[in-house]
Amino acid sequence: MRHIATIGFFDGVHRGHQFLFSRLRDEADKRGLDPLIITFREHPRAVLQMGFQPRLLSSKEERLSRLKHYANVEVFDFQAIHSQTAKQFMQLLHEQYGVDALLVGYDHRFGSDRITDLEQLKMQGRAVGVEVVRAEEYNPTETTDAHISSTEIRNALAAGEIERANDLLGYTYTLSGTVVHGRGIGRTIGFPTANIQMDEPRKLLPPPGVYVAEADLGNGHQQPAILNIGTNPTLGENPITIELHIPNLELDLYGRQLHIRLQHYLRPERRFASLEELQQQIAADIQSAF
Repeated sequence: MRHIATIGFFDGVHRGHQFLFSRLRDEADKRGLDPLIITFREHPRAVLQMGFQPRLLSSKEERLSRLKHYANVEVFDFQAIHSQTAKQFMQLLHEQYGVDALLVGYDHRFGSDRITDLEQLKMQGRAVGVEVVRAEEYNPTETTDAHISSTEIRNALAAGEIERANDLLGYTYTLSGTVVHGRGIGRTIGFPTANIQMDEPRKLLPPPGVYVAEADLGNGHQQPAILNIGTNPTLGENPITIELHIPNLELDLYGRQLHIRLQHYLRPERRFASLEELQQQIAADIQSAF
């Protein structure tokens, strides 16, 4: 089986990536090749830059699941190949993975020699039997006024701009984790919460505050929800927690994995003078959200 491939970490699998994958399928059809996405187990900067901790838009499992919607996927160990030149890497792809053509992004830097010149890259590809094709830059729609990149999406999330982040992604930003035991304070004031332990602790959280969300409980069961990210300052000094309240749900969620789709930012987290004031604000949040 012979392939045309494209290569990247593809954090978030956002609309810019999705455009690249549509071009990959188009070019595959033209050449009678099978499309192939090559990605990496770890963020390349985490290998190249000691101490770098990526703020991820997707866990490895989420990323691979989304990528597989577009083509077959090969996962490489970046540590094992990062010292190869562009020519050496293309030769490896051609001989061991059946890659006859390579689709690169308009701003791609390739190999340890960091080649950016398209003609030079094409020449080195021809020498090892690989045709190099460059995809044009994706032109966003009128609803998006900036270049789409993982960095832009991280910036939007960090600013609490959930709708903008979702627009750039092309889907709803999701936090996934397991329900664990908390202190049970919410239940005592009539608003029980599910405390979420993140599956991927490096995944980017938006800033502390209250968010409108949708909780996917599995088996097609989805519920509107209120999400609080923060330190619960009304209850003293605490580490950051992720707490989900699902109105009118009578169901034991402990140990269950939830997927929480963020829809929009509702208000900042704040300290209340009493639990009664907190109780009144939560009721107001629910009324405002739904």
